[in-house]
Amino acid sequence: MSKKIYMFAIIISSLLLVTACSSKSSEEKIHDHLEEAINLEEDYETMQGEIEELELQEKEIFNQIVDLDMEQFDQIQELSQNAISISDQKQEKLGEERESIEASEEEFVQVESIITDLEDENLKQDAEEMFEIMTNRYAAYYDLNDTYQTSVEQEKELYEMLQLEELEQEEVTNHLEALNENYETIISFNEEFNQLTAEYNDAKRAFYEASNLNVSYEDAAETETDE
Repeated sequence: MSKKIYMFAIIISSLLLVTACSSKSSEEKIHDHLEEAINLEEDYETMQGEIEELELQEKEIFNQIVDLDMEQFDQIQELSQNAISISDQKQEKLGEERESIEASEEEFVQVESIITDLEDENLKQDAEEMFEIMTNRYAAYYDLNDTYQTSVEQEKELYEMLQLEELEQEEVTNHLEALNENYETIISFNEEFNQLTAEYNDAKRAFYEASNLNVSYEDAAETETDE
C-alpha cells in the first residue's frame, strides 16, 4: 500500500470513529463521562487505604511517646522524628488523592453541556439534580482534604515540639486542643462527603433507570471516604 493510500485509510478510519461517537445518544454520552469519572477515582481509593495504614502507624508511635518520661528523652526525640516522617508521607498521599478527585471532576463536568441536549424534561431534571449533588460532593471533598492537610501540619508541629527538652505543658495542651478541634471538623466534613456520595448514587441510579440505558448499576457507584 502506498503512503498516500495508507494516509487515506487512516483518515477514513478516523471519520468512522467520529461518526460512531457522534451517533451516541445524549444519555449514552452522559453515561460514558459518569463511568470514566468513577474510574479516575481508583487512585483515590488506593490512597485511602495507604493513608489509613499510616494513621495506624502514627497512632502507635504517639501512644509510645505518651508512655515515656523525660528520662527517656532520646527515645521521645527518635519516635517524634519517625512520626514527622509518617506525617510527610500522609501529606504526599493526600496530594495524590486530591489529584485523583480533580481528574474525576474534570471528566464529570463535561456532562453539564450534554444535559441541555436531553429531550425528556423529566430525565433532564433527574440529570440536573444528579449534577448538582455531585458538584456539592466535590466541594465537600476539597473542604475535607484542606482540613486534613491542616491537621497533618498541626501533627508535625506537635512532634517538633516534643523534640524540645524545655517545653511547657500548657503549650502542648493548647496545641492538642487545637488539633482535636480540627479532628472534629474533619469528622463533620467526612460525614457530609459520605452523605453526598450516597445521595449521588441514588440520583445516578434514578437517572439510569429513567433512561433507556442497559446499565449494571453495581459497577456504577462512587466510593465513600474513611478519613
